[in-house]
Amino acid sequence: MSSEKIVRLGVIGLGAMGSEMLDVAARHPEFDVVMAADPSTPALDRARAAHPAVSYVAEPERLLEEEGLDAVYIASPPATHAAFAVRAMKAGKAVFAEKPLAVDLAEGEEMVAVAAKTGAVNALNFVLSDRSAALAVARAVRNGEAGTVLGVEMRFGFPEWPRSFQRDAHWVAGRAQGGFLREVASHYVFLTDRLLGPLSPVHTRAAYGPASEDTATGLFLAGDVPVRLSGQVAAGPESYEWTLYGSDRSYRITDWADLWVGDVSGWTRVDPEGPRGSEETRLGEFARAVRGEEHTLADFAAGLRVQRVVERFHSAP
Repeated sequence: MSSEKIVRLGVIGLGAMGSEMLDVAARHPEFDVVMAADPSTPALDRARAAHPAVSYVAEPERLLEEEGLDAVYIASPPATHAAFAVRAMKAGKAVFAEKPLAVDLAEGEEMVAVAAKTGAVNALNFVLSDRSAALAVARAVRNGEAGTVLGVEMRFGFPEWPRSFQRDAHWVAGRAQGGFLREVASHYVFLTDRLLGPLSPVHTRAAYGPASEDTATGLFLAGDVPVRLSGQVAAGPESYEWTLYGSDRSYRITDWADLWVGDVSGWTRVDPEGPRGSEETRLGEFARAVRGEEHTLADFAAGLRVQRVVERFHSAP
């Protein structure tokens, strides 16, 4: 594919994320949104009103059979990811999917195997793959500014689950496909995996409310570096915090994008270089992947490593 060619894109799933990505792709100079699919008539009607030039179908299978597509973006519930991605890759299409990769490990393994066999471009939409704060920490670790990495800690808090913008996606609330471990913690597990390598479980525990997990605690090792994760749905502010502790400097990312550097004098807020990172920039990264160029996105193999960490909580006795 030449650098001048526009990526002809199909979108599966028009919930919160699918609708947002459709909006972004429709105005992105490197994409032409050709078709979108969702079984919900109201979802199709909303998308059609906003983007009347796109073709709409209720059956994702019709989109996957469309020969005029270079790539497919998948934002349907996680239990459907494998079937759609495998069929798309076998049809010669590149695939950009929302996380988690899958909820069944065998399906995740199949996605990785088919990607390897077909050579299809494959990527997952982890927010921290191109977030400027995460890239700054990666540079600091790579350049030795952190010194020896001594540990990583992830902490999350939610006054309610699901969050307000996800209430229409009923699967997000359930244990089978949703919960904050899959929806939120997976982004930070990905970042840790990218910086330090695969995580091996030492101890995991999750406690469940009427639907998904209410609390989760875990200890992993990335090589010999301890990685701790804790989260809960409880009274208090919504919070997202990832910290890498180094012998010379430590680094903290809060609220997805705010970067702090810690030393003997305390924590200092800093402004990382470059664009903040967004759905638009990650779509640009996907276009580069489709063209065979270097990019920052996670592939399905990285997504499978993250899936194994997350599903360890749900399979622990």
